[in-house]
Amino acid sequence: MTIRLLLVDDQEMYRMGCSMMLKSRPEFEVAAEADDGDTALDVLRNTAIDVVLMDVRMPRLNGVETTRRICAAGGPPVLVLTTFDLDEYAFQALRAGASGFLLKDAPLEELATAIQHVHVGDAVVAPRVTKRLLGHWMDAMPPVSSPSASQDVASALDPLTTREREALELVAAGRSNREIARDLVIAEGTVRIHVSNILTKLGLRDRVQAVIFAYEHGLVGTGDR
Repeated sequence: MTIRLLLVDDQEMYRMGCSMMLKSRPEFEVAAEADDGDTALDVLRNTAIDVVLMDVRMPRLNGVETTRRICAAGGPPVLVLTTFDLDEYAFQALRAGASGFLLKDAPLEELATAIQHVHVGDAVVAPRVTKRLLGHWMDAMPPVSSPSASQDVASALDPLTTREREALELVAAGRSNREIARDLVIAEGTVRIHVSNILTKLGLRDRVQAVIFAYEHGLVGTGDR
């Protein structure tokens, strides 16, 4: 089955290069390109797309707002491509509903794997990039230390079992399912069940939102990076 892609970037040379690389893979079809968010939204109204590859820093309608509108409308999953690993625009895109992000200089194999993951509903949470980005954002946030804040955190986590909370903390620290299984001394299949339960109980869409939830509720702080 071919995955139909929309490539959104205001730099024509990048679009050309990325498109050429992706077209070398038989599992992908670059069905359309757009140089800004407005054009991307127009394309999605008239073209069947499976995954959107989204630059975040664009003139006119940027990638963050475009991602928000795509996700709010129930559109295809968005994979953000960014030049900088400490890019607050990329983090804002995650909060807007993006399924993950990669650096633009990621190898083709890594990009291909990421596209396949988001296409089937998974999230791309690369520890090297995502953890640094979220940690950078956390530096600007006040610590969760007041009694009322602690009560809010406890209340938010009430639906989770102790083991599910432990799994959530490890997800937020950038661990893979295999690493979580090793750390908790449980089967990898059990980890998948825990992660699924966490998402369901907390009303989260994917692992990206789970990571954001954990950081926002103080489960993983600056001292954990």
